[in-house]
Amino acid sequence: MEEEILQQFTEARNTVDLFIRDPENIRLTGAAAQLLSEAFRNGNKVLSCGNGGSMCDAMHFAEELSGRFRNDRPALPAQSISDPSHISCVANDYGYDFVFSRAVEAFGRPGDVLLAISTSGNSKNVCLAAHKAKEKGMRVIALTGKNGGELAAIADVEIRAPFSEYADRAQEIHIKVIHTLIFCVERSLGYH
Repeated sequence: MEEEILQQFTEARNTVDLFIRDPENIRLTGAAAQLLSEAFRNGNKVLSCGNGGSMCDAMHFAEELSGRFRNDRPALPAQSISDPSHISCVANDYGYDFVFSRAVEAFGRPGDVLLAISTSGNSKNVCLAAHKAKEKGMRVIALTGKNGGELAAIADVEIRAPFSEYADRAQEIHIKVIHTLIFCVERSLGYH
């Protein structure tokens, strides 16, 4: 059993190493942090969405911004699209494909940012949310995996985890990117 456990951590480390060896990933993470910082500086907000584990990451991202990351600072306007009453209402009345795009339609404003998370890049409800965000004059940051899928073509900035057969490796990169984005936003806004 210990050998299998070690193998899991080794694979995770190798995926992170592969990600950081590509300077484009570092540049794109910086570009995404700049979009977020500009939005906050201009009085705009950030919405985030994803399915399953990616929804958990979207929620984690938003709560670290509106709550607290490492140090005390003013709350930043970030909200995940994860309200169960909204999701069940929209899924029942319009279909699950529209659970995120309806919220973007309701709450998104020009200058806001959508963080759209999909390990395949092809989650229809996430792609529809990204399209709606663009219609509303928002910027879109996408966290993807595999070949980036449809979401890659919609996003202003796409950060893609190295190819993996399984979603968990992409999610491990996504959470590190999320923490790095928050760190960079706080630094850019002068909070540390």
